[in-house]
Amino acid sequence: MSFTTSWHTLLEELDDLPENATIITPLSHRRVHNTDVQDARIIIQFEDKDEMRPLQHDQFETLYRRIEDAPGGFDLDRLPPDADPYPAVWSVHPRFEVDEDAGIITQSEVSTATQVVGAEQESTDEERTEPDGLDVYSHALFLIDALERHDVTTLSELETDALVNLYTLLSDVQQDANEFRKEIADVLLAWLHHDRPVSGQYGSVQRTSRRNRSLKDNEEVLERFENAGIDRGRVLSVDRSKVDEALEVTTLSESDVYEVEESEYVRKAEVDEDVKES
Repeated sequence: MSFTTSWHTLLEELDDLPENATIITPLSHRRVHNTDVQDARIIIQFEDKDEMRPLQHDQFETLYRRIEDAPGGFDLDRLPPDADPYPAVWSVHPRFEVDEDAGIITQSEVSTATQVVGAEQESTDEERTEPDGLDVYSHALFLIDALERHDVTTLSELETDALVNLYTLLSDVQQDANEFRKEIADVLLAWLHHDRPVSGQYGSVQRTSRRNRSLKDNEEVLERFENAGIDRGRVLSVDRSKVDEALEVTTLSESDVYEVEESEYVRKAEVDEDVKES
């Protein structure tokens, strides 16, 4: 397919985009909107700075040639500074696709994905494939259904059973999401490096570390402090487990040795899996 043909196809695709369509640039992840389509250029507007910018026909052609010369995909890191709107806009074309994981833009013989979000697009089986064995997916669908059925902007006006259902489903999603997030984090740790954030379309992640401390054997700790000139009485403290044992064999009450403060909360008691399955 020639550049001229591809260019006119791109202009037609941009003209057909809904007004609310947002294009995400692959390197800086800035949100831009297409505001005008002309034969010699495309005008975009950056959402974060309300800045208008013309993208020139000649620059699109240059990128087109580089993509053609790179059978495995053109490396986005080779783009000049501030040039990532060009591959983002090219991805609106049905034969061009940005692969952010690989950091490339490629040309294909079949329809590809796009950097456009917020536009009403026809659903396909590929776009909506239910993952097997992923509880967070089904529980999230239950939650979405419940949120659509009730006006949650006025929680105090909801019936008790609706509030119970929402609370239960939120608990399920939270638990499932935390478990699944941990699995993903374990995989990410294998290739993330310190001080090098990795970005995706919705945010970025970074490897970090935390320190957890636990005391060594009591006698070893006390001996080391004594050898360093610290009296063991300065580091001895009340052992809570031993306090509880002592309470059981004395006439002292719990309030004699504890500051007791009660608080009330809601917890999920049980889940009716049969109802959710149906």
